[in-house]
Amino acid sequence: MNGRRARQRAYLVAVVPEGDEEQLAELRELLRTAGVAGVGELIQRRDHPHPNTYLGPGKLDELKAELSRSDANLVACDDELSPRQERNLEAALGLPVIDRTAIILDIFASHAHTAEGKLQVELAQLEYNLARMRGLWSHLERLGAGRMDGGIGTRGPGETQIETDRRLARDRISALKRKLGHVRSSRSVMRAERERTHLPSVALAGYTNAGKSTLLNALTGSTVGVRDRLFHTLDPTTRLLRAGGRDYLLTDTVGFIRKLPHQLVEAFGATLEETRLADLILHVVDASVPEDELLAMTAAVEDVLAEINADAVPEILVLAKADRIDEERRAELQRRHPGAVLVSAITGEGIDGLVQRIEDEFARTLQDVELLIPYESGARLAELHHLAGDLEREDTPDGVRVMARLPGPVAARYQEFALSRPYA
Repeated sequence: MNGRRARQRAYLVAVVPEGDEEQLAELRELLRTAGVAGVGELIQRRDHPHPNTYLGPGKLDELKAELSRSDANLVACDDELSPRQERNLEAALGLPVIDRTAIILDIFASHAHTAEGKLQVELAQLEYNLARMRGLWSHLERLGAGRMDGGIGTRGPGETQIETDRRLARDRISALKRKLGHVRSSRSVMRAERERTHLPSVALAGYTNAGKSTLLNALTGSTVGVRDRLFHTLDPTTRLLRAGGRDYLLTDTVGFIRKLPHQLVEAFGATLEETRLADLILHVVDASVPEDELLAMTAAVEDVLAEINADAVPEILVLAKADRIDEERRAELQRRHPGAVLVSAITGEGIDGLVQRIEDEFARTLQDVELLIPYESGARLAELHHLAGDLEREDTPDGVRVMARLPGPVAARYQEFALSRPYA
């Protein structure tokens, strides 16, 4: 905080089952991204949070004593609290209490830049706050609502949309869903246009801050903005990858995280749909983190992919940030993840190998075709050159004889010119 006393100072609290690893590192990073300083931590080992107060009575008393000695003006919990838990905690502690979901929603609110992103975040925040209408205004007032520089949990629709009662909130939610429905329709039209060209689509998926945007830039030569912070990319970014004489559409999507709020998965359905409808997923993982953390991040992403029905899409595990690891870690990764591709978007290591893996994955879906395209159908021939990449052609009196390898749907479009039936 540049030596200055942070305006918001949070005491971090988590309930963790016996045997689980301490997980407050991620909450600390979330708070840092939201501009909140951490001034203390407390963990309770129990199978499930207390239904009324999140912490058990003994730990709650311990937290009160710790807060009296700390400089905290906020309590941050590493789970989504029920409205009852939140109210009871605030009453017992005399401080504002914010949960993991509210922190993530706040980060999304500050990072959303496009019209669609802002709609999605607003919808998620409204649905989260709908169950918390009672006492909402006193809660926001303590956090500094009503000011443009309001603290965590007050950005976005908190101070502008949830103003009267549940009915108005539900009306706004309905309006937002209609608007996002129009966005989804527009996206479907654009996707249909892309599918008309039958360009193979590749989606970059992974934990937030895993290096997806940097990898997109390295693969395509683009200059998508990159920052070392969680959820820097919210809106899908699509760029063209040219490899082996073919074009591929490469899309960077919103990052995932452990316990990603369901409201966000729902609200970002149109965005996440880019992943579900892709032909191939590059699952990007930060190879520089410890192995247990890497496995936890990988599992969190796989859970979300399953939730959006994208778990059936072919997938390549990409271990990014190879420039940050030593030879011992390299050997361990090769042993534990033999099918993965180790890359560094900074040094270029492994990028060519990854491109080759992408080509190989799509090569398995190609069919060999033999076509005779009349000279008057020059536009179709030019299109074929674009789609097929390398092909063999021979000028004959009746037209251009072509031998090419095409994806199945593309081959079907050229059936009228076929000299022989496509075969796998």
